[in-house]
Amino acid sequence: RGRGGGRGRRMSVPATELVVNGEIRLVPSGATVSDVVALTALVHDGVAVALNGEVVPRSAWVAVRPSRGDRIEILVAAPGG
Repeated sequence: RGRGGGRGRRMSVPATELVVNGEIRLVPSGATVSDVVALTALVHDGVAVALNGEVVPRSAWVAVRPSRGDRIEILVAAPGG
């Protein structure tokens, strides 16, 4: 038995519940703003992020870790005017 005995079992990964663009999303616990953008945005150029109504500079995305219940708005600039 030994190895492979856990086959078929799902490992439980702790998750954090956030509100992303108005929808409740579960993201891995400890995820950064950069991780949340990677999980939700189709493009990464021209993207701005607000956490609880405050803009998060792109340079801080890898350091800022949202907490349970935080609101994140991911905005993508549209070309034109």
